[in-house]
Amino acid sequence: MKKKDFAFLKQLVETPSPSGYEQPAQRVIRAQLDGVADEIHTDVMGNLIAHLEGDGGPKLMLAGHCDEIGFMVQYVDDNGFIYFGAIGGVDPHLIPGQRVSIHAADTIIPGVIGKKAIHLIDPADREKVIKLKEQYIDIGCSNKEQVLKLVKIGDPITFSVGVEKLQGDRVASRAFDDKMGSFIVTEVMKRVKEQGGATAELFSVSTVQEEVGLRGGTTSSYGVNPDAGIVVEVTHATDYPGVEKQGIGEVMVGEGPVIARGANINPVLFDLLMQIAEAEKIPVQVIGVPRATGTDANAMQLSRGGVATALVGIPLRYMHTPVEVLSLSDLENAIKLLTSFTLRLDKDQSFIPQ
Repeated sequence: MKKKDFAFLKQLVETPSPSGYEQPAQRVIRAQLDGVADEIHTDVMGNLIAHLEGDGGPKLMLAGHCDEIGFMVQYVDDNGFIYFGAIGGVDPHLIPGQRVSIHAADTIIPGVIGKKAIHLIDPADREKVIKLKEQYIDIGCSNKEQVLKLVKIGDPITFSVGVEKLQGDRVASRAFDDKMGSFIVTEVMKRVKEQGGATAELFSVSTVQEEVGLRGGTTSSYGVNPDAGIVVEVTHATDYPGVEKQGIGEVMVGEGPVIARGANINPVLFDLLMQIAEAEKIPVQVIGVPRATGTDANAMQLSRGGVATALVGIPLRYMHTPVEVLSLSDLENAIKLLTSFTLRLDKDQSFIPQ
């Protein structure tokens, strides 16, 4: 991956954007597409919708959600300890002892999630999970008044970790789910523009509030009203200890993007993606998904009278933790696949299954 592209990915992933608080990340994406897209706007939900004009071809929507899991300040006790709720699916097992950042109006307030020392825990309780409502954040204040001068009820919170390179092209961070999807669809629009545009009307959409119910995917799909749409998401890698392949399939980090197949996926789109992957010698993997995918692809497929929808996944280890791991080559291959798909989409392409 080129240095400038990695710098964009790193900036986007490290910019806080828990569900409902996505605009800092959207501003990063908007800056990348200024001068690229023919038109950019933000809708009332907060979705960022960029449009690149085509030449009479079908309306193609590429979507990745930019919201991440996190927390929200809900209560401060008299001793200055902050109690919080989860934004999205957060595992209570992994929260105690973590460093966090509270994103206040004008600054970032560092804090730690308290954890009783193991010496003080009864042996019978050491294996128990601390309920989320019993966990708290310590920012170093001595009373409620001191805290409320710095922090407001409803302020969002994220884990205090960013992008770190591992061995080879592997990287770790919080929030790859799914800011790397927003990164990919943004990069595709930039590359289509560099190659002179496409016949298709291209919409690159960074959606919001996916982690709390596919909300932005629902409203943006309705607003764009595409003929076809491809959602870029993370998918569970099954190449690390303890993960069973029987219920997901064989998904390997670094072996290429994953193309889903099943009831949520338009068969014409699936075939086109597979044909382009073969023609361009782009490595891909396939998983079978017999039901709704639980992604923005589900919301997109059911929008209005129905949308021809596909789902391209990036293999991810340790999803919804502060140490998600992926391969940069999988991102690059997804960008190549979707750029080629967009440039090759014919004006008269039908997506109706035969």
